[in-house]
Amino acid sequence: MSIVSEVPAAASEAALAHFEGELQFETDCWDVHSVMGTPGQDFVLLDVRGTEKYREGHVPGAVDLAHRKIIASKLAEYPADTLFVTYCAGPHCNGAARGAIRLAKLGRPVKIMTGGITGWLDEGFSLAKGD
Repeated sequence: MSIVSEVPAAASEAALAHFEGELQFETDCWDVHSVMGTPGQDFVLLDVRGTEKYREGHVPGAVDLAHRKIIASKLAEYPADTLFVTYCAGPHCNGAARGAIRLAKLGRPVKIMTGGITGWLDEGFSLAKGD
């Protein structure tokens, strides 16, 4: 028995519920990239790091809205059922979660793009610069 198997794997039903549950809260860079700018894009991607970082490099098509500035008036132009996907610098940053919390408190549907900018670059995708 290894350290991997000393705690048994969950029953299939529990594993299914767990992993499907995770996808209710997050998506990944590859999935976001595959639909950005296409007719299939059904979400708004929010770069929640702040304007200076956004200008240095952001996911093409992302909206600059720092997590601290997510308030109802900034979202007024979006229908109530708009899905927002937040991202920050990467796995070492909790800005995406902070943004997601603010959106959820406002009653907005939200997911996090896991990996953030770090994950985006790791996948070989490019960043846009400037506004």
